[in-house]
Amino acid sequence: MAETIILGLFIAGLISCVSFNLSIFYALLFGLALFFSYGLFKKHSFKEMVKMSLEGIKTVKNITFVFVLIGALTAIWRAGGTIPYIIYYASKLILPQTFIFATFLLCSMISMLMGTSFGTAATIGVICMMMGNTMDVSPMWVGGAVLAGGFFGDRNSPMSTSALLVSELTETSIFRNVRLMIKSAVIPFVLASAIYLAVGFSMKTGGSSANVVGLFAEHFNLLWVTVIPAALIVVLSAFKVSVKITVAVSIVCGSAICMAVQGTQFLPMLKILLLGYKPADKELGALLSGGGIVSMLKPAAIVLLSSSYSGIFEGTGLLSGIKKYIHALANKINPFGAYILTSIFTTMISCNQTLGVMLTHQLCGDTVKEKDDRALSLENSAVIISPLIPWSIAGAVPLAAIAAPTSSILCAVYLFLVPIIYYMTQFRKQRAEITKSEHTEIS
Repeated sequence: MAETIILGLFIAGLISCVSFNLSIFYALLFGLALFFSYGLFKKHSFKEMVKMSLEGIKTVKNITFVFVLIGALTAIWRAGGTIPYIIYYASKLILPQTFIFATFLLCSMISMLMGTSFGTAATIGVICMMMGNTMDVSPMWVGGAVLAGGFFGDRNSPMSTSALLVSELTETSIFRNVRLMIKSAVIPFVLASAIYLAVGFSMKTGGSSANVVGLFAEHFNLLWVTVIPAALIVVLSAFKVSVKITVAVSIVCGSAICMAVQGTQFLPMLKILLLGYKPADKELGALLSGGGIVSMLKPAAIVLLSSSYSGIFEGTGLLSGIKKYIHALANKINPFGAYILTSIFTTMISCNQTLGVMLTHQLCGDTVKEKDDRALSLENSAVIISPLIPWSIAGAVPLAAIAAPTSSILCAVYLFLVPIIYYMTQFRKQRAEITKSEHTEIS
């Protein structure tokens, strides 16, 4: 009973923050107080509760460091001319009507190489959003295409930490999982591509503005070397260099180009890395301002705060009583349906993908017999649904990195199609097994 009240109050706090357009950080603080109090109610000492919270935070220290790198990267790509160079030339080649589809395709390709939605959004995603702005393409749809494409690789790539986590939890081969995931991704990918093409041709776009192109040419030295930081991301990712090293190398290279090519002094460049790029020209600033380590502090704080929950949940057993209801739900609908509903719940309370995956596996793992099916069920539920929860960092961080509205979640159609189509597949499979069993009994 106490567990239900605590979780109900936390969910009410989340909904209130979303309804009144308040920062989700306040709801997470409220949640920490609730879960901390629950632990004290269960006779755990204050010291034990602090230790539980810190254990959870330790699991995301690497992620928060990546946030710092992403903030610096998005700033230096702006100031160094990398983004202006790519927009200047690419906007002449891509039709505005096909831009949303091209964004989805490009982000899918880069995310397969990098294995991270965060890194994809911070690199090609930022470029696509800037290009979309110059073409007067809806930021909501561009943001949705970036988010969907970023999680195409986050789900399917052997470089992905979420794919590695799933293989470890289910004790399966990551490469076999990747083959199964790609196979189940074909139909959703084709349908999503068709939708993005249809939307692109149905909306009015302004085309690439000559004023924008001239603005970039006026304020930047658009030499070919400015594209090297972006090329390094692709090359190093192809050679499976870790995301942290890849992004760090691109930052160093971009900083050198910023000083050598654009004439930025060392101290102003450090300020850009920290606070973001803010050009004096208002017209240019409207298109290109952003980035910086400071821009990632809020998402990082959300990660640290929400990750403290994992230690508390594990130490207090707050969610253990829910497991029997999950099993009853799996029997009533089907196991994957239980995975979907559970992953929505776990992501809502955990606010991040990693903990959502772990909790979903813990609560639903016993409902599926085959290990490969467990892995695929996790990938098609917790991994792919996490970015669809507005306050989850899985979607909030990529959208923040590209300055896209939260409503972009509604346009990440691939992320909706994957669980829907897999559920339909599992439903038909279950019905076929029931029919076969009935025929066997009659015989």
